[in-house]
Amino acid sequence: MTVAVVGAGAWGTAFACHLASRAQAAPGVLLCWRDPAAARAADAARENTRYLPGVALPPALRCTADFAQAADADLLLLAAPVAALPALVRELAAAGCRAPLVSLAKGFLPAPTAPAGVALAHQVLAPLWPAPVAVVSGPSFAAEVARGLPTALTVAATDPALAEQVAMLVRGDAMRAYPSADITGVEVGGAVKNVLAIAAGASDGLEFGHNARAALITRGLAETARLVHAFGGRRETVMGLAGLGDLVLTCTGNLSRNRQVGLALARGEPLPAILAQLGHVAEGVGAARAVGALVRHLGVDMPICVAVDRVLHDGLAARDAVLALLQREPRAEGI
Repeated sequence: MTVAVVGAGAWGTAFACHLASRAQAAPGVLLCWRDPAAARAADAARENTRYLPGVALPPALRCTADFAQAADADLLLLAAPVAALPALVRELAAAGCRAPLVSLAKGFLPAPTAPAGVALAHQVLAPLWPAPVAVVSGPSFAAEVARGLPTALTVAATDPALAEQVAMLVRGDAMRAYPSADITGVEVGGAVKNVLAIAAGASDGLEFGHNARAALITRGLAETARLVHAFGGRRETVMGLAGLGDLVLTCTGNLSRNRQVGLALARGEPLPAILAQLGHVAEGVGAARAVGALVRHLGVDMPICVAVDRVLHDGLAARDAVLALLQREPRAEGI
């Protein structure tokens, strides 16, 4: 099987390195860049010095900026920010690509005909593509995957056979991969955890303590389950890698970009400056706005996510947002 990973940021490069290091599963791995000069430099140096410095590219990994070279791939993995996926899919189609798509992104997409104008990635991409569409999610920092550290992921797809195929391809060495029949729950979990990671970063930045962080993760998981149910997914998916696993990682690990956004908000830094300094996309910023719209349209109770949306986009101070959450009327704990 030949695989093309489209998107040469940290996550795309790490994932491509993992696949290319498993020559028996993926004898040919192509890493597609936007910048031809950067692709040539990485191919010559055998390193992505900008996004994943210090990690050697395996011999089986080839770099290119010519999307037409991906037309012969048996599988296309998209490692671009979620907002870029629809345009990227159209570009790949124009280059002659027709293989099944696998999204490595996490977040929501605008969709004028969907509730609140927001949809999951597979709901937008599947109608644009002639082959099945899948998503990979779960707790996975790029730097640790690139170093070959133990990692477990979830794979879901519009076709169960594709989920099994991708899980088998990814599984090996220190990587575990589990197929899931709930692509909706997997995608919602991956999107909402980024919003909650911003909240966790803000809570820690304000020095509210470990108790507060644990409560935030637990109640945030309940909010995620409500939205999964509203989208037609399975609540039990939230207890797996794409839900609880990814939520714990991004709320507690300092490699999380979204957690870093929350820490900076707690210091009183303005959002544009935070994002400029970050140098990478923090998907939780856009996801918070999308969740806010979904809450208003669907009537789902998600107070933590709504508070994050207000802090990011309406000027509410992080400390005031936490105090407002603490003053909410108590109710039974259920999800």
